[in-house]
Amino acid sequence: MRLGVLDIGSNTVHLLVADVRPGGRPLATTSKRTVLRLMRYLQEDGSISDDGVDALVAAVTEARQVAERENVVELLATATSAVREATNGAAVIARIEEALGQELQVLGGESEARFTFLAVRRWFGWSAGQILLFDIGGGSLELAAGSDELPDVAASVPLGAGRMTIEFLPEDPPGADAVAALRAHARGVLQPVVDLMADQPRPDHVVGSSKAIRSLAKLAGYPAPGWSGQERWRLPLASLGSWIPRLSRLPASARQELPGITADRTFQIVAGAVVLHTAMSALGVDELEVSPWALREGVLLRYIESLGWSEPT
Repeated sequence: MRLGVLDIGSNTVHLLVADVRPGGRPLATTSKRTVLRLMRYLQEDGSISDDGVDALVAAVTEARQVAERENVVELLATATSAVREATNGAAVIARIEEALGQELQVLGGESEARFTFLAVRRWFGWSAGQILLFDIGGGSLELAAGSDELPDVAASVPLGAGRMTIEFLPEDPPGADAVAALRAHARGVLQPVVDLMADQPRPDHVVGSSKAIRSLAKLAGYPAPGWSGQERWRLPLASLGSWIPRLSRLPASARQELPGITADRTFQIVAGAVVLHTAMSALGVDELEVSPWALREGVLLRYIESLGWSEPT
């Protein structure tokens, strides 16, 4: 069965097409990303501008056309923080649903964390034990912890890389004072999450699962052998911290020349690095591993489970 997951996030509209079957691993066939950076279109009243809505509808329409060409049987369309929190969110959702020709599932922050945690658990397996998860999007940071398929604790805070860039690092380059202000803000926002996580067992694996974290791992981390010879990236706290002053002094145009930093991440990567470093420090994490599976795979996996099992005839 061919399914599609359309993830309408704060930074991109991303379609993942995969062949699935009950009990089987999703086999990705097509991936289509459109970079929007919706945070650029947020107005003072918290609404998404008309230009932003038009760009969003165009990206969704293109994704739907790709899904049709790929013979997708069912499209699972989700939206996350940028659409969820916009003051004109209801009108934006109506426009998206009109372009899709179907309903849109708008995920809450904790739901994002739970879907992503499921994907990470399946990727690492039951033997991974206790997992602590970090996932940075454009609008929010999700954290989750637990030893089962669903986390015991899940939280979402408004510390996304795009949001923090606009609010704290609007200048290019931002400089040390702006970085210090963002770090202090992130510390305060994270404190309730740190308190929430206080009773969790020490993690056997600390995992990061977003594109921003993958980019930072390729910049400041190192590859380590994984299962079946697969390369698995790791990101040490100390190395990430040493890169932040350098990133904050470089203009965005120069950052894209660095390893792992793609053109669509150049403006947001400093904020992402500061937020991740602050969160890792607050939770006493020295190093994290990077998971290639995240929210989209979690949505797929949960849907596969709903298909149920049938006995062979």
